[in-house]
Amino acid sequence: MPDPIMYQEDGYVVLRPDQPEQLMEPDEIRDFFKTLFAAEPDLLPSELSQLSETAQLDKLLEDYCELDIEGGFLQWYAVRFEK
Repeated sequence: MPDPIMYQEDGYVVLRPDQPEQLMEPDEIRDFFKTLFAAEPDLLPSELSQLSETAQLDKLLEDYCELDIEGGFLQWYAVRFEK
């Protein structure tokens, strides 16, 4: 049986075209996505549009790791900051 620590994350690595990788804490990435979707609502996957904002962000962080944006892809991956 896998160790439950495998399913814990401390933050996220965010990769954007033409920018260095960025580490974000859970609250930071949620704020990032809120700002992104407020500016460009078409980027939100259509299957998430019927959910509340909190549910959208939860589902996005749990089930997705990439969005197709202008100029490439926006990617994020859960990470642990400590061993």
